[in-house]
Parts: sequence; C-alpha cells; structure tokens
Amino acid sequence: MAQKKLQRFTDIKSFVNVLEYPESMPGQWNIFFKNNHPVILELACGRGEYTVGLSRLFPDKNFIGVDIKGNRIYIGAKKCLDEKLTNAAFLRTQIAMLPQYFAPGEVSEIWITFPDPQLRTSKAKKRLTHPQFLRLYQQVLTKGGSIHLKTDSPDLYRFTKRVIDLCGLQLVDDCADVGVSNPTEELRIKTHYEALDIAQSRKIHYLKFKLPVTIANLDDELQEELKNTENN
Repeated sequence: MAQKKLQRFTDIKSFVNVLEYPESMPGQWNIFFKNNHPVILELACGRGEYTVGLSRLFPDKNFIGVDIKGNRIYIGAKKCLDEKLTNAAFLRTQIAMLPQYFAPGEVSEIWITFPDPQLRTSKAKKRLTHPQFLRLYQQVLTKGGSIHLKTDSPDLYRFTKRVIDLCGLQLVDDCADVGVSNPTEELRIKTHYEALDIAQSRKIHYLKFKLPVTIANLDDELQEELKNTENN
C-alpha cells in the first residue's frame, strides 16, 4: 500500500491537471484553462468525485479540487485525464492558503462535500463552515458567490445553520434530506464518503448560502454557545 501511495505521488507530478503549491497563480486561472469561464472550487476534495462530476455536467465552467493529500487527488485527476475533461484541475495545498492561489473575486462558487465534521467542541474552529474559514473564502469569492455544503453529519448541518443565522448570511437553499427532495443533477453526484455513511445518519443534508460584505467576528460567542450546548 505504501509503495502504491509513493507511486501516485510520483505520477501526479507529471499530470498536467495537477498543481502542487504553484507560484504566481492569482489572476492566472483563465490562462491555465485557456478561457474566461467561471472558476468553482471543491474544498477538501479527497478523490475529487464532485470535481469530476460537476465538470461533466457543466463544460462551460472550470472546476478545481483542492486537497493536501496527493494520493487521493490522483484518483480524480487520472479520471479527468482519461476522460479528457479539460475543464477540471486539482490544486494540492492547504485550504488556509487559498488567497495565495486565487485573486479577489476569482472564484464564483465553493463546494464543501462531506468534510470532516470535527465533532469535538474544541475542534469547532477546524470545521470548514466556521466563520474563520468563511472570512477566508470571502477573500477569493466573487460578490454574490455561493457556498454549498453537502454532509451526512447532522451536527455539522445544525452548526452551519447556526453560523448562517448568527452571522447574518443569506440562506439560499436548505434541504434536511436530499434523498427525499427530488435532488438536482448536482446533488445526485455521490462521493466515496457518502457511500460509507460514516455518520450513520442515513440522511444527506444540503445547504447553499451567500456571504455578506463583512462577516462579524463572533467566533468567541459561537464557541461559548457550543460549550453551553454540550454541557446541557
């Protein structure tokens, strides 16, 4: 298994659709993709099922899967190469470094699909819908750009709804159970983790929301609220 992982790390270095900690990329993605189509990110993309699936559905948009784990990125990147999906790419880096790779307003949408829910209250700031991450996304999102969350974690779903309410975000869509809601083609895309049903909730939750011009720094208030909820 270790040998296979090492081989994948070697292989992605030659993949034209994989960039590992690239330099001078902000404002240059239209040159990379050779078009001016909207750029959409899948954060913590893992094997990139959404990056691959969305690029199939929307050839007039560009999709970039972002993850730190190259051996996982390999799977989605190889699939895109095999299918000649030129509107999909993968960026190997930490999510916290997004502003180093995208100019302000260069990203039109962000998908967060089945991220680690970081269930412990002490880990709340690592949740990808925590206000500190939303302020990070705000640095690269175009005005009016959307954020999509798809998760099997009822805790992350409720937490994100509380963040939306507390920070005055614009809630566009709220689906407590995708499986019974006649989902769109986008929501029918399945990830590896979706199939595992790690949370054993048997439900897939979905939220779509937009960020305001500024996001109030309510991190401490949110953290205190989480502690109170945990203690009750």
